[in-house]
Order: sequence, then C-alpha cells, then structure tokens
Amino acid sequence: MSYFKWASDMVIDDGPIDQDHLHLVQLVNDLHSATSEGQGKEVVGQILDQLLAYTADHLSREEQLMRAAGFPNLERHQQGHAKFIAQLHALKQRYDAGSLAVAAQLSAVLRDWLSLHIRRSDKELLAYLKQKSQR
Repeated sequence: MSYFKWASDMVIDDGPIDQDHLHLVQLVNDLHSATSEGQGKEVVGQILDQLLAYTADHLSREEQLMRAAGFPNLERHQQGHAKFIAQLHALKQRYDAGSLAVAAQLSAVLRDWLSLHIRRSDKELLAYLKQKSQR
C-alpha cells in the first residue's frame, strides 16, 4: 500500500510537470517504505539526497515555466519554493547529525507539502495558463 497516492485532481499538464510530480511521489513512497522497514541509514540517506536534488530541479523547471508564461505570482511562488528547500536542508542536516526520527518526519512533511503544492500552487498556475490560452 502506498503512503502517498496520486489522484486525478493532481493532474496539471499530462506532461513533464506531472512526470516530475509522479517521480517525487514515488521517492516519498520509497522513503516511507525504507523507514517503515527499518532499513539502514544509507538507504534513507540516498533517498533523501535524491529527493533534495529532484525537488530543487523540479521547482526550478516550474519557475522557468512561470517566467516564460509571464505568471504574475512568480515571486510569491519562488519565496515558497525557497522556504521549502531550506526546510528540506534543515531536516537533512538533522538526519546527517544522527536523528533517526527525521526520516519519518520528512515523509510526512513531503507528502503534505507535495499534495498542497500540486493542488494549490500548481493548480493556480494551470488556471493562469488556461486563461492565457483563451485570450
């Protein structure tokens, strides 16, 4: 059973953004599975590193799309993205310092943030792009 399930209301573009989101969902599920199964720090650390890198890449791609489309709320989204990346790095530092509880906490933070990120922030971008294409 998946920890975080993809739902139809999360679809944004049936393309690269959704593929990024699906990959992130899989990484969240992999992280949760690893921590639930009591796997070693190396496995969780590897997944954590992948999550950090892929999340940063994904957010950069989103910001490029927003910039290219003339999205009026780009700055607000960039601030939210920067805050989230900083939160991930803080959790990673705690994990690297030996806190085993961080992995489970990270699973929940990622699941909740990704769900809100897609269902609110990205839906806002989708609405803007649809409106712009109708002009």
